[in-house]
Amino acid sequence: MSSPTPSGPATSPEPIRITVYRWAGKWGPFKIKIPCGECAVTVDIAKDTIGKELAGVPVELDVREWLSEWWKPLRLGAWHAPITVVEKEVVAEGEALNRGVLAEKVMAEATKRFAVTGTRLFGKDNCPHCERAKTYLKDAGIAFTYHDVVANPGAMYEMFARVKPIVGPKTPITTPQVWIDGAYIGGADQVARHLGIAEEKKPRKRRGFLGLPFWAGRRAAA
Repeated sequence: MSSPTPSGPATSPEPIRITVYRWAGKWGPFKIKIPCGECAVTVDIAKDTIGKELAGVPVELDVREWLSEWWKPLRLGAWHAPITVVEKEVVAEGEALNRGVLAEKVMAEATKRFAVTGTRLFGKDNCPHCERAKTYLKDAGIAFTYHDVVANPGAMYEMFARVKPIVGPKTPITTPQVWIDGAYIGGADQVARHLGIAEEKKPRKRRGFLGLPFWAGRRAAA
């Protein structure tokens, strides 16, 4: 599975609905006969994103003919096909779909509907704090699911969508981000405290007077 699956008790049993209105259909005496290349690309992108970044997320894709139902997207403020709608929000109009925009929106919806269960670690390669968190969990005998947020964009979108409401929109999101038994813990230091592991003392940086870096005086005297 290339993307983390939002799991646990669902606040809504319904899958997340993606609707694409393509340039096709008929209304009264009018009928669209000219194919729309961007519409075909949008449908292909939506299907590929569902199979990769959103793999495992309950999603339902519905491809509709714009002219036959033009008033439906118009109620949402969109009229130029192709139109992509996630639930009742327009995420793209009049151009080929951006898969990142689609994945981010769907994952944001998924995290609202499905709670985290089990122990999960969102991290990346070459991250020493991720390795620390992994070691803490392994030493404690806690099995966990690891999600690489660089190799798997879906994991990145899920991590952001789950953590931002907890830490606030202005707080930078770093790796790792850890849940234990469905409860949000935080980074490696928070995992250590949660498990009662003594953290290694970090060396203090050399500083000058009044908390200034040691090189500040040298620059001023130069």
